[in-house]
Amino acid sequence: MNYLKTLLVFLVLFQSSSVLLCQSKAINRDKYVIRIAETSEKITLDGILDEETWKTAERTGMFQRVTPTDTGFAKAQTTVMVAHDGSDIYLAAVCYDPTPGKRPVQSLRRDFSFMGNDNFAVFFDTFNDQTNGFGFYVSAAGVQYDHLGYDGSKVNVSWDAKWRSSVKSYDDKWIAEMSIPLRNLRYSDSDTIWGINFGRLDLKTNEKSAWAPMPRQFNHCDLAYTGTLVWDKPLSKSGLRFSLIPYLTGKVTRDFQNDEPARWSKGAGFDAKVMLSNALNLDVTVNPDYSQVEEDRQVTNLDRFEQFFPERRQFFLENSDLFANLGNSAARPFFSRRIGLNVPVNAGMRLSGKLNDKLRIGLMDMQTGVKGNTPAGNYFVTVLQQQVFSRSSISAFMINKQITSSYSDTVYSGLDYNRVAGLEYNLASPDNRWTGKAFYHQSFYKGATASSAAASGNINFSTRFFRASMTGSWIGEDYISEMGYIRRNGYYEMAPTLRYTMYPEKGIVLSHGPSLNYDMLWDIGFNVTDRQTSLGYNIGFRDRSQINVDVSENFVLLSRSFSPTNTGGVPLPAGSSYSWQNIEAGFTSDSRKLFTYSFDAGYGSYYNGTRWNAGVSAAYRFQPYGSIELRASYNDIMLPEPYNSAKLVLISPKLDITITDKIFLTTFVQYNDQVDNLNTNIRFQWRFAPVSDLFIVYSENSYTGDFSSKNRGLVVKISYWFN
Repeated sequence: MNYLKTLLVFLVLFQSSSVLLCQSKAINRDKYVIRIAETSEKITLDGILDEETWKTAERTGMFQRVTPTDTGFAKAQTTVMVAHDGSDIYLAAVCYDPTPGKRPVQSLRRDFSFMGNDNFAVFFDTFNDQTNGFGFYVSAAGVQYDHLGYDGSKVNVSWDAKWRSSVKSYDDKWIAEMSIPLRNLRYSDSDTIWGINFGRLDLKTNEKSAWAPMPRQFNHCDLAYTGTLVWDKPLSKSGLRFSLIPYLTGKVTRDFQNDEPARWSKGAGFDAKVMLSNALNLDVTVNPDYSQVEEDRQVTNLDRFEQFFPERRQFFLENSDLFANLGNSAARPFFSRRIGLNVPVNAGMRLSGKLNDKLRIGLMDMQTGVKGNTPAGNYFVTVLQQQVFSRSSISAFMINKQITSSYSDTVYSGLDYNRVAGLEYNLASPDNRWTGKAFYHQSFYKGATASSAAASGNINFSTRFFRASMTGSWIGEDYISEMGYIRRNGYYEMAPTLRYTMYPEKGIVLSHGPSLNYDMLWDIGFNVTDRQTSLGYNIGFRDRSQINVDVSENFVLLSRSFSPTNTGGVPLPAGSSYSWQNIEAGFTSDSRKLFTYSFDAGYGSYYNGTRWNAGVSAAYRFQPYGSIELRASYNDIMLPEPYNSAKLVLISPKLDITITDKIFLTTFVQYNDQVDNLNTNIRFQWRFAPVSDLFIVYSENSYTGDFSSKNRGLVVKISYWFN
């Protein structure tokens, strides 16, 4: 115990010393500067650069390669120009295409797969802090994609903004024009310097390139490597701005399991956004409806703990990093999917943004209603994040869940209230080579003890060839966050990782190298409960295909009884321990092809038996009008009597049709015999105006044996963005 506490202290001190060593080092942004001037000319977005604005605008220099190598100029060059009219930013990009042949386009669906489409992108660092920003992309087929950037190199692609673009194709190039309203961005009124970078992906030359160069090991959108955008004058201070998205919905559902008749219902509600300043906004939702949200992709669950599925609801996404990134992947004190999980959300509000250049605020309050045995509750979270040094930050937060209606102890087993408060330090060096986190959380509730707390420290170092990390954690046995995702309680953890990558100058292999991962957990009595050692090797080819092999050794001491197949039957007893070894290998094909596929397989011992597993994914795209995809997995688990053996099958075909860039039809089927369920989801979407949609969604759950229906429903929803 003392050893692990010492390790946590060491990690915190190590992060602090890393700051002192590396914060003085800055990326030279003076070499990559582009000036933006105001224009009074009306710019028509048509991909034809005949306006006087584009003839006189400053142009970028040559783009440099990021991958497959990060040296030299790109073969597929790009020239970019920028302008503004005080309310919108205009961009024009000439994307030269030196390679004959059809340009790869995966589909016409918004928020396309980045690696599956030729595309051009712009990345804004509006506060010039190399930490938070915005990304706007357009594919060679004219499809839009946008994201929120946070922590320097991470993105939230579920965020949608209202902006315009156009693409025109020629034999030797394609030209993109964008118009991005400033009201979609957050920035300081008085600043005349932003960070900016432009990126290009050309699949025929297998090149990813950027205007301001960056090392190949970092993401294309990494804000540590932006150039400089110089405004001709400070942007004007905006007044109060308001947008409204009302919706109407009609539903019919039927529950066959309980032999209930069809039920009809209708609903209405709205989301509203109030821009209090260029850097701070207030979001309000009343009687929200999330019936159009895409189904989660199911997995075969062989885990002893709860599965994690990401948030998809639009209201929770803007500035979501302030809330969702608290803690780490195994202990998140706030997880927005806890809100409205089994009950309706009556109303909510969120205040988020910057109070000044270095201080961010996030405040959210949601009120849910009563449903069945679940009482109404109020969910509140507030976060303050202060930037320190050049790119690091310190955060303080408080979370509160409060039951607001009466209930019976016999039907509700939760807490009257549950609160969590904490401090976190996030490290990010100017060049993003050093990153890390240290935190301490304390939970409060009736009966809370000294072990109602959690602490963790993590440090990562990354270069072109070498990556290393170390994590140490303590999660108290009484640490509870009913608004969070706490994978397990009552343990200490130490997890180092190492990876080395080599880059041959010639041949079909682009990169290859070994990796070593080690993860060990102890209970509060300092008994080893879990250990995994994994040695892997990855080979990446120049055609974007990959091969990976992984050998691992595992140990588990069960703290409670567990069925390794998660299908019931006699469980393995608590207190029993198991060791096993297995090997896994996989292959992923060239993602640029119309037909793509991947497969993996593994074999080894498993608890007190054996397991072999296989998975396959195959997709064919009908460029650019859609794709058909099939994913399947098979697990054959053989255990001695009296324990349950099982052959588990999960099959997920998906048909995605993009009739135009505004009309989409998706049919998604998931056959999962582990939970005896066949799920069908058919979703039609017509984006008849920017961020304004008509949805028609049909869903049904059936048994896998005779395919008889458990329940089914049909939803029609229409929403419109008044801006």
